[in-house]
Amino acid sequence: MVSSWSLRLLVVNLAVAVGHAGRASQGWKDGKIKTIVTFGDSYTDENRLGYFISNNGSAPPAGWEQPVGLNTASGGLSWARYASFYSNSSLYNYAVSGAVCSNEITPRFFSAINAPFPDIEGYELPAFIADSKYISPNGTKFFTGKPDSTVYAIWIGTNDLGNDAFLTDSQVPGKTVKDYIDCVYAQVSRLYDNGARYFVILNLAPLNLLPQYALPEDGGLPAAQYFPEKQGKNISEISGRMQETVAALNSVYAYRTPFESQMTQNFEGAKFADFDVNALMTDIYYHPASYLNGTGEPLNVQGVSHACDVKGQNCTLSKSPDSFMWYDPLHPSEQTDRIVAREFVGVLGGRSKWARYWG
Repeated sequence: MVSSWSLRLLVVNLAVAVGHAGRASQGWKDGKIKTIVTFGDSYTDENRLGYFISNNGSAPPAGWEQPVGLNTASGGLSWARYASFYSNSSLYNYAVSGAVCSNEITPRFFSAINAPFPDIEGYELPAFIADSKYISPNGTKFFTGKPDSTVYAIWIGTNDLGNDAFLTDSQVPGKTVKDYIDCVYAQVSRLYDNGARYFVILNLAPLNLLPQYALPEDGGLPAAQYFPEKQGKNISEISGRMQETVAALNSVYAYRTPFESQMTQNFEGAKFADFDVNALMTDIYYHPASYLNGTGEPLNVQGVSHACDVKGQNCTLSKSPDSFMWYDPLHPSEQTDRIVAREFVGVLGGRSKWARYWG
C-alpha cells in the first residue's frame, strides 16, 4: 500500500511537471492585471525607508501616497516601477530597503532609525492591510485593487541570507533557513485572508554572483561598503556557502508553491506563479550581450557602475551604467531592473519561460 506521505509527494511532483516553465495558465493573460502590490527589500523599495529616516523612525501613516522613487538602490527606477509602466498598472509598493521577511528570525539593526530595519511580517504586510481598508476623510478609498485583477509579488531573502544574518550566523538563536521559507508563505496566507488571489513569488537571486559575495576570480571583493567586516575572511568560503544556500532554498521554493496551492486547502481559488528570477539573472550574467545595452564601455557582469570604498565614500559613477549588470556590490543595475520588470510582465501574461503556474 502506498503511504499517504508518498502519495502526497507523487502528487506534488506531478504538479511540478504540469507547471513547467513557459506554460500559460488559466487566469493569467496580457492586460488582466491592473494593480501590482509589492513586498521586499532594497531590490524593490522606492523610498519607503527614506520616510522612516526622515521621520525619526516613524512609519508612514495609512493612506500615504508614496512618490515615484527616481534614485533607488539600482541608481534609477526600481523594477517594480518599471513593471507598472510596462503593464500600465497601478503600483502599491511596500518594500523597505534592508528588510528581511521577519525580524523574529534575522533582525538587522539600523542606527539611522535606532531600530531594526522594518520587515515584511511586522511592518510591510500590516501597512498594506491598513491601507487596503483606509478611507480618506472625503470618503475616497486608498486601495482600489480588485481581487481578480490585482497581483501580489514577494521578493525577499537577500538580507535574510546575507551578512548580519544567516551568512554570519547572526540569526536569532534556534532559527534556521526553514523559518525564513515558512515566513514567506505565512505572508502569502495573510494576504489571501485579506482577499488576495493572484500571487507571484520571486525566488532568490544568484547572490553568489554579486561582487559582495562572488569568488575572487569572478570579481568578488575582499570587502564592500555593505560588508566591511568581510576584510580578511575566506572569500571563497563565503561565496561557496552563499551559492549552496541559495541553490537549496530555491529548490524548496520550486516544490513548496505547488504543494501549498495543490495539496493544502488553504488557497482555494488562488492563482500562483513562481518567477525564477535566479535563472533569468544567471542568464544575464553568462549572456550579457542579449540583455545589457550600454555604450562607451564593454559589457560588464563582474564590476559595478557605482564604485565606492568600504566606507561608502570616494565614489565614482560609470558614464555607461547600462553596460553593467550590477549598480554596486549588492544591487542590480537599473538595466537589470528593466529586464526583471519586462519578464515580470511576461509572467503576468502567462507566457514567461521563466515562470511556472499553478491554480
